[in-house]
This record gives sequence, structure tokens and C-alpha cells, in this order.
Amino acid sequence: MAISLKRKGEDQETIPEPKRRAPNRLLVDEATNDDNSVVSLNPKTMELLQIFHGDAVLLKGKKRRSTVCTAFPSETVEEHQLHMNKVIRSNLKVRLGDIVTVQLLPEIKSAKRVHILPLDDTVEGITGNLFDAYLKPYFLENYRPVKKGDLFIVKGGMRSVEFKVLETDPEEYCVVTPETEIFWEGETIKREDEERLDGVGYDDIGGVRKQLAQIRELVELPLRHPQVFKSIGVKPPRGILLYGPPGTGKTLIARAIANETGAFFFCINGPEIMSKMTGESEGNLRKAFEEAEANAPSIIFIDEIDSIAPKREKAHGEVERRIVSQLLTLMDGLKARAHVIVIGATNRPNSIDPALRRFGRFDREIDIGVPDEVGRLEVLHIHTKNMRISEDVDLERIAKDTHGYVGADLTSLCTEAAMQCIREKLSLFDLEDEIIDAEILNSMAVTDQHFKTALGTSNPSALRETVVEVPNVTWADIGGLESVKRELQETVQYPVEHPEKFEKFGMSPSRGVLFYGPPGCGKTLLAEAIANECQANFISIKGPELLTMWFGESEANVREIFDKARQSAPCVLFFDELDSIAVQRGSRIGDAGGASDRVLNQLLTEMDGLTAKKNVFIIGATNRPDIIDSALLRPGRLDQLIFIPLPDETSRLQIFKSCLRKSPVSNHVDFESLAKITEGFSGADITEICQRACKYAIREDIEKDIEREKNRNGEAMDEDVNEVPEIKVSHFEEALKFARRSVSDADVLRYSEFAQRLQESRGFGF
Repeated sequence: MAISLKRKGEDQETIPEPKRRAPNRLLVDEATNDDNSVVSLNPKTMELLQIFHGDAVLLKGKKRRSTVCTAFPSETVEEHQLHMNKVIRSNLKVRLGDIVTVQLLPEIKSAKRVHILPLDDTVEGITGNLFDAYLKPYFLENYRPVKKGDLFIVKGGMRSVEFKVLETDPEEYCVVTPETEIFWEGETIKREDEERLDGVGYDDIGGVRKQLAQIRELVELPLRHPQVFKSIGVKPPRGILLYGPPGTGKTLIARAIANETGAFFFCINGPEIMSKMTGESEGNLRKAFEEAEANAPSIIFIDEIDSIAPKREKAHGEVERRIVSQLLTLMDGLKARAHVIVIGATNRPNSIDPALRRFGRFDREIDIGVPDEVGRLEVLHIHTKNMRISEDVDLERIAKDTHGYVGADLTSLCTEAAMQCIREKLSLFDLEDEIIDAEILNSMAVTDQHFKTALGTSNPSALRETVVEVPNVTWADIGGLESVKRELQETVQYPVEHPEKFEKFGMSPSRGVLFYGPPGCGKTLLAEAIANECQANFISIKGPELLTMWFGESEANVREIFDKARQSAPCVLFFDELDSIAVQRGSRIGDAGGASDRVLNQLLTEMDGLTAKKNVFIIGATNRPDIIDSALLRPGRLDQLIFIPLPDETSRLQIFKSCLRKSPVSNHVDFESLAKITEGFSGADITEICQRACKYAIREDIEKDIEREKNRNGEAMDEDVNEVPEIKVSHFEEALKFARRSVSDADVLRYSEFAQRLQESRGFGF
């Protein structure tokens, strides 16, 4: 049948209908499960091919390779696709996006006998009964179809072992049942020309799904189907620049692309091509491009490209300038149909020569950023699929608690959790032994407690230089200030926990909050508590530490802190003593060339430059709000100005209870009376009273211990030996004698006047 495009009375050629793919020829896609003998198909496809749930199917791939698997329906699979894992793809010699033929095996016999042996390089250092530890549980959990010559991976203990099916009876295809005799003759077999099944593929990369789709479109399409670009009349892309923080998977992506496309992969590590001989560095670069063109289709991957292609105007040496020029001419000189793609990777994109960053050289720049929660969960699933983890491990909770972690950090976290498990089992085997029994390895499993311990010792790599932590202060540690807590929750916590609500109402969340009030009223404590409640990273910056004696370095410090906060979002930036760096501009005389003014200007521009997608919140704290520059206090920067007053009687009562909630306090202590007596005291003053009372109780308890020691061999003491130590009324009476108010009435009046003046100036003075 043909479709005619001619109007009546016109002679025009007919365009044939596109050729339809046979219904049993399906596109390979990544499997969601990790079973070596299962493929997933769409239920409609299965119905069309008359395949039922659990049927054995014959799959035919490239190079006359075939295998047999069990088919299961899945609604997540599209009609023209089937999902299979990396082991099956390797046996068929196919990659993601290739086409395989599927056909029903109407009859598949049960195996009487199969001969299976492990590959030597996967069992080094393991001894004991490999059959009981690996093969027996693998075949008992399922009726698995096998084919002679297939490789498969079995996970057990802390190691994965690769096996090969050498012989089957009956020949070629059969199903292993509990009655099947698994023959184990010989020790191990050597790996011949088979590819390792643990080569990096797309299913080994998590958290970069969108970026990977872009890269595959730009790389795989020109390498596999160059005729598409030729027919349209455009040149295929020449290069891609991958940039982002270290550890996000840039190098891994390049290796996965080379493995999955089957293209020739030439890796140039930046500093390797440098030579002390004149002209030799450029010669090395030319050789790399010539070799890639000779082996096309090929991928040239230049890692750390900023080291060989810096900005020429800033490059100190003549060699760097010549290498940049050589790279430009080589990328321009790539033939349109040479089928060579250049991929560059860097974590410093702004230091690369701008001539490289134009269309025709690096056509597309892709940001491989810090993964979000969903991305982190993907990475954790990838890194724990070969680990033996117990059922109590909650990967979703771990993904939620690891804000700002890149792929490399999550790998480190999983390794550290596994190391915790190994440390616990060290007593079961001797370090001097050359081999470890397989049963011991099989008994090891990583638990949730191991992950919790690992989380306590790890930090995001982007923030190693900065003191970043999720504080352990909770709302329970802060007495009173209920209205302030609610306002903080609405400003900081809701945008992190319920971002969809802000999108629904079309509102962008606030950028920042300024706490002002007398010293000791809990400003710093509130900032730490809100960071803990929304499980965000917390960077505390003491104002004066940003200032240095070098011109321009103070502003660079501000830029660096904001960059780190964006990388570890959601993040709370807490500027303590904000008045030290945010004084009214032009008010300081002899200020080292206006260093503080420049820092403030940088702070203002950084706050304006925070994108809505990055959850970075700024909290400032000061007890001198009257001297802070007004530009910082406008809406859009520090939106909310919150006055933290001296605590009232109810708040003081809650502060007493918060401070002493973990202390043994006598039932005779009346907290309400203490709250009434301490009128005008700040939270810090009340904390001091509690600490002093606690100190007196400790002193009394130590004196009693000494007295008991003296009278141990003498007569019995009058006091009850089993008396429980506690903080008594007398201790509080003693502590109140030394109590002092840190905030005078004049200070309180000044803060109240400022709060009222601020409200009046903003139109709320009624």
C-alpha cells in the first residue's frame, strides 16, 4: 500500500508507507529488576506473541548469539520494548537501544544435568563451599532456564561470583529444577574473550537521567545513524562539554557511552600529553585525533580539559597557548562524516578558553550537577545491588538524609557502612589467613545501624573545607518563642518539605530572615533548630572571618560560600553577628580601601543571584539592627525581620523545662515560681542559673561520695546510702544569689523603639 500526495489532475510520485517492524522485534531497554534470567514485556505485546506469564522465550541478539529467559508482564514497559539486565545483554552481545528477536519456546525440557564452573578472576581469595553459598540458593529460589555458553552473576556475601554454563543435558536449552544434578568438575575456568559483566553501563549511573538522555541523543545518534543528519542536511554535533562538581559522574558517563555504543574510546588525561620538548605536546594531541579518525566511529574523551585548554590571555606559558590553538584547529578539522565525537569533562568550566565554547566545537554544555533526592536513591540502589544488606535498611531515609552528596560521596558512604560490618566480623577470621571460609562471608550483612554510623562520619565532598553539619538542636531545646517558630517553619521548612504547594499557589519562597533582639535570647539556637527540623545542611559563618588583608579576597570568600551552599542545597546559611560585615556603606572611615563595603556589595549581588530552584536560605542574626545597611533589609533579600524579645513568664517556664529536661530535678522545685522571679532575664541568663544549680548539685554529690569513702570501714552513715542524686530547691536558691541580667531596661527600650520605628517606616504603624 502507498500513500498518494498528489492533488487531482497532478502527476506526483507516491511516498511509500514507513516499513513496520515485526511485532517480535523489540527494542532493548534497561531492566528495573536485577534478575539474570528474567525479561519484562508489555502485557499487550505478550498477548500478541501468545506468551503467558512465566513462559520461556528464546531471545536472539547480535553475532548469532541467543539465550533463553523467563518472560514476565510489566505495565512500565512500552509496547515496542523489552527490559533486560546487563547480564542478558552481555550474553546476546547487544546494548541499550538495539533490537532483539523474541519468540516463544513451546516446549523446554527440564535439565537432567548441567556443568557449571566459576571464572577464576571472580573467586580469588574465597574458599569454602561455593556451591552451598552461591549456586544452591540461586537455583532454588526460581526455576531458571539456562543455555550452554551463557555467563551469569550470583551475588552472595560481600562478593559477586561469575559462572559459566559449560554443558547441559539435554543440549542447548533447558530449565534447572530441584531434581537437576549440578555437575561441579574441576576448579575454575579462565576467562577467554568474554567481556567482563561488570563493565560500566548506563544502568550503573544514577541521578543523571535527564542529562544522560541528552548525551545519548547527541552521541549515539551521530555514531549509530549518521545518515539521519546527512539526509536532513546538517552536520552532526562535534563535541560535548560535561561540567559540574567533582564526583558527580562525568568520567563514568563517558566510559558508559563508549561501552554501550561499542565505539572506539580514546581517553586523554589532560596533563599526560604535556611534554618538555617544543612541539611534542601538540604532536601528541594530533596523534590522538588521527588514531580516533582511523578507528571511527570513536569517542575522544578529554578529562580535566581545563588543565590543557586554559584561557590564553591568562595562561603563563607559551606551551598552553599553543595546545589550545592546536585543539581548536583539530576540532575544526574533524571531517563532517568522520564519526568522531569529542567529550570534555571539567569542574572549572569558566577557566576554559572561550573559543572552545562555541557551536561547532563544543556544541552542547551539560551540567552534571549534585543529584536530588530521587537521584540519590537511584545511586544508592546501584551501589547496594551487589551488597548484602539486611531488611531493616531504609534506602529512602538515607537518600533523604544525604543532602548535597554527589555520587562519589554515596559510594564512600556505602563502602564505609560495609567496612563497619567487616569490623564487627573481624573476630571470626584471622587476618593472617590467606583464604576466608565462604560460610563466614555468607553470614555478613550490612544493617541500618552500619549506615547510621557511616552517615555520622561522612560529609559532602563539595563542603569538606567548610564546616557543614546538620545540627542536633530541636524545637524541644528552645523554650517559648512559639510565634517565631511558626514563622520560621513557614519561611524555611515548608519550601523544603512541600515545594509542590508553592508551585500550586504560584509563589516563590522567601530568601532570608533577619533575627534581631537583645543578646542571649536564642537567635543562634533558632537558626540551628530550623536547619535540623528540615534536615538541611547548615553553614555557620562568623562575619569577621570573611575579611582578609588581601585586596579582592574577602569578596571571593563570599562567592565561594554561596557556591558551596548552592552545591549542597537545601542549605541554611547562617551569618552570625551580621552587623560586622553589613554596616551602612560609607560609614566607616579608613576601612582598608572600603573592604567591608565591597563585601556587602558582593553579599547583595549573591543574594539576588540565588535561583529559585536552589533551596538556599539566609538567616542573619544581630543585636545592632540600627547600623545594618537598609539595602540588605528590603523584601527579596532578608524578607522577614523577626524581633526576638526577652522571654515572657510562659516562655521562661518553658526555657527552665527545656534546660533541665535531661536532668534529675527534685519534685519540690517549683518552676512557675522560678519563672516569676526571673522577670527581665534572657534565655542565656536562665540557662546560666540552671547550669549553676546543676554545678552545686554535682559538688554536693561528690562531697557525699568522699564522705562515704571515709566511712566505708567505719560506722554506718546517717544518710540513706541509696539516695538518688538530684537538683534541689536549695541549689536553685544558691544559684539565684549569683544570677544577673545581661540586658538592661535601657537596652530593652532601645530594641522596642527600633521595632516600632521599623513597623512605622514600612507602613504598619497603626
